[in-house]
Amino acid sequence: MMKRRDFLKSSTAAGLGAALTGRGAARDAGRIPPRLSGAETGPGAADELRVGLIGSGEQGRILLESCLRIPGIRVAAVCDIWSYSRQYGQGYLRKHGQNPAAYEDYREMLAKEKDLDAALVATPDWLHAEQTNACLAAGLHVYCEKEMSNSLDKARTMVEAARRTGKLLQIGHQRRSNPRYLHAIDALIRGRRILGRTGLAFAQWNRSKADLLGWPKTYVIPPEKLQAYGYDNMIQFRNWRWFRKFGGGPVVDLGSHQIDLFPWVFGANPSSVMAAGGSDFYKNREWFDNVMAIFEFETPEGAARAFYQVQTATKYGGFYEVFMGEDGAIQISEIVQRGNWAMREAHAPEWDSLVKEGLLLSEAPVIQKIDTRNIFVDVRVTAEAGRWPIPVDLAKPAHQPHLENFFDAVRLGTPLSCPAELAYESAVAVLKVNEAVRTKMPVRFKPSDFKA
Repeated sequence: MMKRRDFLKSSTAAGLGAALTGRGAARDAGRIPPRLSGAETGPGAADELRVGLIGSGEQGRILLESCLRIPGIRVAAVCDIWSYSRQYGQGYLRKHGQNPAAYEDYREMLAKEKDLDAALVATPDWLHAEQTNACLAAGLHVYCEKEMSNSLDKARTMVEAARRTGKLLQIGHQRRSNPRYLHAIDALIRGRRILGRTGLAFAQWNRSKADLLGWPKTYVIPPEKLQAYGYDNMIQFRNWRWFRKFGGGPVVDLGSHQIDLFPWVFGANPSSVMAAGGSDFYKNREWFDNVMAIFEFETPEGAARAFYQVQTATKYGGFYEVFMGEDGAIQISEIVQRGNWAMREAHAPEWDSLVKEGLLLSEAPVIQKIDTRNIFVDVRVTAEAGRWPIPVDLAKPAHQPHLENFFDAVRLGTPLSCPAELAYESAVAVLKVNEAVRTKMPVRFKPSDFKA
């Protein structure tokens, strides 16, 4: 039986495939702008897409860097309420041969830029729904950063807007387009089942304690302008992730990426989550700086559990994910230095054939001769199995494949890696962690909770 998350991907592909049968039909369906539908470009040609960026702060700049590496993408407009970020984004693009218009208010950008094909939304979470829905209503396809919203009600309106307008909406869970994660999860864990029954997972993102973000004094936003845009002061504006009105704290900001992987691996949404945490280091911030959560899943193979922690104290250990089954484990991270390898249990079926197929690399253990006369061996300790490196690397910025997938979906009808319905399911699991911490009670999910 096809699982819901697999169905969402396949139905997206089928729907787009039907809508894109023939360039004329796609144009009539409103999925590909008329400028991009000409046969004169030839198959595989890099049709230019004109894009507007809403939010040219830190995350927006990361998206800009990736866009500049993708052929046929022209950022025609940048928008930010802070002149510092707005000027930075415009200047950065000019240095790379593009000359975008600059706007303070996204509504002015949508009113004046009538030939945009798509929008990238990289603003604080609380604005995602408002801005995404406006862009969809204006006829644009949208790539919106994660988390969809800091409110499930708002996130639901984004799914509804995408359905209503027929436009594409990709949410920025970029691991879903990362070839290393696709290989590890789809090919090895779910496809070849190299871990056997996989029922345990662990992930973490540890950061060192840090001060609140500041700002150049010459770029202070006047109080009346800040208030008009919903902020009380520059501290809120610059550190929005720590305030309940604007974001969800570290477990949402960082945990969104990693918690999203658990249902992907297990093939099911969680049945419950319990969590503990608190404001252990930062007394002047509204969200918890330390959180530990345990998710439970009911899968066709039985119970599964996943532990997640986001810690503010030391960056020791960094960030990575581990998936464990009866036949071994896989450790993976967005950065290769954190270790990307599989570990095989001695009793597991052989993996040499996987090496021959190029699915794994072999790393034979190095045996050292040592003087064992004065060494006590504890027979209760099981020797560590050998490591088998995952032979897939990413020689691009981490967000680039996800943006490429989005732009290919606009041009060619390629299935989105993270469509709105799938991202909404992830948002439910992530946002409920803070509720579990606050109430000190487990949150139990019903299947209907994940339907937008």
